Order: sequence, then structure tokens, then C-alpha cells
Amino acid sequence: MRRVLTGFRPTGKLHLGHYHGNVQNLIRLMDQYECFFFIADWHAISTEYSDTSALRENTREVAIDLISAGLDPEKCVLYRQSDITPVAELFLYLAMVAPVSWLERCPTYKEQVVQLASKEVSTLGFLGYPVLQCADIIIVHGEIVPVGDDQLPHLELCREIVRRFNFLYGEYFKEPEALLSEVKRLPGTDGRKMSKSYGNAIYLSDDPDTIRKKVRQMITDPQRIYRTDPGHPEICLVFDLHEIYSSEEIAKVEEDCRQARIGCTQCKDLLARRIADSLASFRQKRKDLLEDEGRIEDIFAQSREKVLKIADKTMADVRNLLKL
Repeated sequence: MRRVLTGFRPTGKLHLGHYHGNVQNLIRLMDQYECFFFIADWHAISTEYSDTSALRENTREVAIDLISAGLDPEKCVLYRQSDITPVAELFLYLAMVAPVSWLERCPTYKEQVVQLASKEVSTLGFLGYPVLQCADIIIVHGEIVPVGDDQLPHLELCREIVRRFNFLYGEYFKEPEALLSEVKRLPGTDGRKMSKSYGNAIYLSDDPDTIRKKVRQMITDPQRIYRTDPGHPEICLVFDLHEIYSSEEIAKVEEDCRQARIGCTQCKDLLARRIADSLASFRQKRKDLLEDEGRIEDIFAQSREKVLKIADKTMADVRNLLKL
């Protein structure tokens, strides 16, 4: 069975955008591939190095959310990046052969330098982010990496580094392949892409009342001034989410809006109930995991053993190739 690998930056609790954009796909992959998923706490330090006080708790929160959302530790290996210290050694060796010009030309790097202008990110760790990603992938011989369009340049850079390593020291690593997923980009409560940094996210762990309050903040059809005015669902953010959460009754929701049989507040409250109901099982699983304080650490410990067996063998081979 081929091996899939992907990671999650621990930037806080997961929201609906994470779930529909990535987690749903991974749940399906668990039945098709050997899946390795990790919480990338080292990667988080590349931009949050000035304050790491929440890193440990954020890592735990992401793990809890992922398991509550459907990732099954019995079907996948869910581990913490910093538990696999051989990754740092492989990163060092890959950094020795990765030209700086390759890293500087990466479009994602250029974009983030602009986006994160308020932070000091002119660091070796930030520039070398794709090299660390490459080490994460190939140390366990990951063959398939689920990515969106924005991550393709990083994966191609990893493939180039692998080719260079193999050319210098002998064919050893396979070039990882992209599994391009059709990512659903959910709008946040302000119409922009749902994101924690924008403050517009609906979190999977939000209670029904919080979800209702957030949904009520959403912008609806700007052309509908009065309750009796016909609506235009095609330009309404709320309807975008109804297409996901009211899919079985979407025709009725659309018709009620167009015929002004339902007001915007009613429409929002209906959506909020649908979202909250869909997360009932998640909330219960999350509650159970929070009450079982040692469960996440037990999962990390078991996964660490599995991953280290592979990583240690990889590094023994790499040292041999490097004549160390």
C-alpha cells in the first residue's frame, strides 16, 4: 500500500474551512493508503518564534480536533513533528545541498514575505521552510502528498532537492507525488476566505449559540433592502454555506429566498442550526477527549515509536551514503 503524508501547522483550533478544505479528503484517504499525518510544531516556530507560549497547547488542540473530526488513530499514524528528532538531522543534510536561489525563487516564499511584512521573517528557518518540509516527507518515504494549488511549488522544490541528493550520493529517495485535491474555499463571516487571522472563522468546537451569533454577522444579499424584497442567492454568502449544509433542501432554500418567503435573519438561523447539528458528534468526541487527559499523549507516544523505526533506518542509510 502506498504511503500518504501531510502535516498541520498548530495555529489553534480547526474551523469549517479546514474541515471542508482538507480534513474531509484525508478521512477518505485513510481507507485507500497508508497514512502518516503530523502536527508541524517546528514549522509553526518559523513565524511564531517570538512567542511560543501557546505552541504546546495548540498542538494538543489540533490533534483533538482532527481525531474528533474523523481521523482514526487506528487507521493512520498521527504524530508530533518535534518527537521525530531525526528529521532535524535530515534537514541539515538536505540544507547542505539545497541552493539558496531555489528557495528564494519559491513563489510561496515571496508571497508570505509580503503578507507577513509586520513580522521579522528574514530568518534562515523561514527561508528553509520547504527544506524542512522535504525532510518531513522523505524521512518516512512518503510517496503521495495531498496538496492544494498553493502548495505545489513547495512539493516541486522537494522533488528537485531529492533529485540533487540522489545525483550526488546515489539513488535512494523516491520523488514524492502530489495528490491535487479539489479544495473547497469557504467564505468567512466577512466574505473573505475563512481564516483565524482574519477573525472571521466558525470553529468546529464552537457551541450552537456561538455559531448562531457568528452566522448572524454574515453579509447577505446587498440588493435585498426590505423583508418583502426578492432575494438573489447567487450573490449571498449565507447561501454559499447553505449549498453545503442544506444540500438536500437547497432548492427550497433558494426558492424561499427568491420569493421572499423567508427573511435573511431566518435564513441565517436555519443555516446556524444546520451547522451546529452537523457538529454534534464532533462536540461529543471532543468532550470525551478533553476529559481523557492522557489520551493524546498516548497516541503521540505510540505513533512516535512507529515513525522512529522508519526514520532511524532512513538516517542510517543516509549516513552510509554520505560516508559519515
